[in-house]
Amino acid sequence: MKVFVTGVCGQLGHDVMNELAARGHEGIGTDIQPVYSGVADGSAVTAAPYVQMDITDRDAVCRTIEKIRPDAVIHCAAWTNVDAAEAPENRDKVHLINAVGTQNIADAAKAADAKMMYISTDYVFNGQGERPWEPDDKCYAPLNVYGQSKLDGELAVCGTLDKFFIVRIAWVFGLNGKNFIKTMINVGKTHDTVRVVNDQIGTPTYTIDLARLLVDMIETDKYGYYHATNEGGYISWYDFCCEFYRQYGLDTKVIPVSTEEYGLSVAARPFNSRLEKSKLKENGFEPLPSWQDAVGRYLKEAQL
Repeated sequence: MKVFVTGVCGQLGHDVMNELAARGHEGIGTDIQPVYSGVADGSAVTAAPYVQMDITDRDAVCRTIEKIRPDAVIHCAAWTNVDAAEAPENRDKVHLINAVGTQNIADAAKAADAKMMYISTDYVFNGQGERPWEPDDKCYAPLNVYGQSKLDGELAVCGTLDKFFIVRIAWVFGLNGKNFIKTMINVGKTHDTVRVVNDQIGTPTYTIDLARLLVDMIETDKYGYYHATNEGGYISWYDFCCEFYRQYGLDTKVIPVSTEEYGLSVAARPFNSRLEKSKLKENGFEPLPSWQDAVGRYLKEAQL
């Protein structure tokens, strides 16, 4: 199978390309960078075909996908800086990348008769209550600019294609880029105490585990909406930090605070990021390992 992957310079796209190569699929990667940039891990992605492409350039997207004629497109590229998205000078750009760019990809995928997978987020929901969000829930009302732009991307995909997967994820960490674990371990090395919110609840997602699942899914025609995070239960960011500090061997004290007490976020954050994932098993897909196990493997691989 020939698979075109956007955003391969990011955490998830990098791992998706490696997983495709490991299974013998033909992966072609793209990002806005002139050349591939990522972790120097000797991975297959560094040797795979790479095409520079700006997803907001409709003509370039159409030309590129028409030339490649992929069987499937996995769309990982996105604006992901949630706080920066709130700046008035960035709002149009966020919409252009996450909504218009996704529409461009969807239109080109349809023209090529390719199935498409769109990576979305728990931020499309309003983040209220305690009930886990179901994949087919329509209780949207995003709290911030980023969430609205990702919802607009979802609507572009489902409004254009019949052969689509929309996979919502949360609390992502991987080797190729910045993430909460990496940031907090660096902070913990130089501070005796750290403050972490304990009233936002969800589950982390390790990109290596997620990449395996996404390729499992793209090999099928079991289309629709899915939620995918690691197993291991719903936790707070405080719980998450305590666990990876413990596994890493840091004795930095973690102080639980409310979102209001923390007070440093520009964008509103969802309190309820619980995602219901039983649809994966119902459709024959293997759930991801526990997040605790994923943290251990990540710390060994990342060598922080």
